[in-house]
Amino acid sequence: MSQDDSIFRSIGLSLISLVILTIGFIPLVVYVKILFIFFDFRNILYWFLIPFFIAIGFMLTIVFQILFSGLIIYIFHIVYEPGVYPYTIREKNVFRWMLICTLYTPARKIMEIIPLGGLKNFYYKLLGMKIGENTLVGGVVKDPCVTSFGSNTTIGEYAIIYGHIHDYSRGTITIRRVNIGSNCIIGAGAIIMPGVTIQDNVIVAAGAVVPQNKVLESGKIYAGIPAKPII
Repeated sequence: MSQDDSIFRSIGLSLISLVILTIGFIPLVVYVKILFIFFDFRNILYWFLIPFFIAIGFMLTIVFQILFSGLIIYIFHIVYEPGVYPYTIREKNVFRWMLICTLYTPARKIMEIIPLGGLKNFYYKLLGMKIGENTLVGGVVKDPCVTSFGSNTTIGEYAIIYGHIHDYSRGTITIRRVNIGSNCIIGAGAIIMPGVTIQDNVIVAAGAVVPQNKVLESGKIYAGIPAKPII
């Protein structure tokens, strides 16, 4: 692949982000247009409703910004595979990873601030993440398409689950699957690194760090840095 092609791909990533962001504002434009058609703002009573109109428009924009990015990833099946790759846009899986980051990161930031209930899990499923029934994803999932959760599992606030790690000294990116079983609890602020498997009925204490490729055995409690089983 030529240097010109790399530049073209970089520009393409920026343009895709801009287009998705623009499309996400179309429902807001339509909503404002409808308001001006059906409401007479010369009537002073309607001015008291403006805060409600603003709140509705704000939520409408957030929902569509999230859904549009998720639908594009789902429809075009934009996923990347586990492996060790040179960290360059010329590599196919790295390009897909960058593209998903471009589409996913703004939505993820919104979901970290604003609770969206079931919409959050639906969005993650659009991105290829497997989620069982009655599972709460309260932390940050960096790589949804290589992450899976069983049923009745709780991810605490500020927990971070990584599916990738960079090695800038070697110029590589490593992508590994993360599998978390059923009936697990991942405490607030815990960090799960790439390649980790957490079997069913495991508790990871708040603030624990689970290193790469570690297997946490069923029925145990893990705590510390690095995470180790405790009584």
